[in-house]
Amino acid sequence: MSIFGSIMGAIFGHGAQAKTAETTATAAPGAAPASTSSASASAAPGTPAAQTVDVAAIVDKAAAATGEKLDWRTSIVDLMKALGLDSSLAARKELAKELHYTGDTNNTATMNVWLHQQVMAKLAANGGKLPADIKT
Repeated sequence: MSIFGSIMGAIFGHGAQAKTAETTATAAPGAAPASTSSASASAAPGTPAAQTVDVAAIVDKAAAATGEKLDWRTSIVDLMKALGLDSSLAARKELAKELHYTGDTNNTATMNVWLHQQVMAKLAANGGKLPADIKT
């Protein structure tokens, strides 16, 4: 699984694979409906519904469970730590590659800011509800 996929999976619960399974189960004739939220229950059969998730609530809870003071709202390293993911430079460079970063990956400060902005924007684009203090 990709690093961004791991981030999505940690926040959205089941990741892209669950969405695919839900779509398949919903589209299959005679299949029992997958457990869905009220938003997805109103979607047409075979059409994946947008899942809205309170990103702050999930990540705040995960960050608290680590016992560390993590500033995930501004730091990609702390976000990854809060989610129990590898936050090493190698992992962040891989994430940068996945998200098509064109800057210098040796300039880690710039890369990290860009990564955080991109991850937050992609979470929002996939149904993540972000607090107002997070700029995308």
